[in-house]
Amino acid sequence: MRETKKDIILNASEELMYNNEQSKNEITVDMIARKAGIGKGSIYYYFKSKDEIIDAVIERCYSAAVNKYFADINSASSTFDKLNILMRSILKEEFLDNSRNVIMALHLQDDIILHYKLMTIAIRTISPILSRILTDGTKDGSVTTDAPLESAEMIIAMLTILLNTCVYKKNDESLIKKMKLFAEVLETCLKSEKGSFSFLYSSLD
Repeated sequence: MRETKKDIILNASEELMYNNEQSKNEITVDMIARKAGIGKGSIYYYFKSKDEIIDAVIERCYSAAVNKYFADINSASSTFDKLNILMRSILKEEFLDNSRNVIMALHLQDDIILHYKLMTIAIRTISPILSRILTDGTKDGSVTTDAPLESAEMIIAMLTILLNTCVYKKNDESLIKKMKLFAEVLETCLKSEKGSFSFLYSSLD
């Protein structure tokens, strides 16, 4: 499929964001235009500002994780299989894949507003999917929650906070310890069997 001009703009922006040492604030629309090989005016036809471009790149990264989940969902036979696939899609595809680490790179920047954007976009993009899984899980008794959407939002918010405050390396002991504690909290709050959320940290060992 031929790339649209909007895709070209986003691809160029994404490449600048994870291949350069510049912070998000140092990247300009002029830089994006040069990287994309198009005129600056063409960028403003699709996006009102650089911040809108950054938001679109972040949303596309999280959407990639959701798309992977839907691509793999046929292999799921239980609620925890679905949860495993969704969480692994988020962790592996967005945070722990060194070849495409835009989200990781942005998390490492000292920018409170940017971190807030990462969290809100993650919640908006992923929470509805997680909410449906929790709803189905409540029906089959594998988890228990009277507020699936709110639970989903809190889980995604906590996940982004954990990944935001750790060094994102696959063998990082601090990240593994925190993810183990996070799994225990989920098992307690959702009244699920011990070890049900072990997949959150098993892939990090």
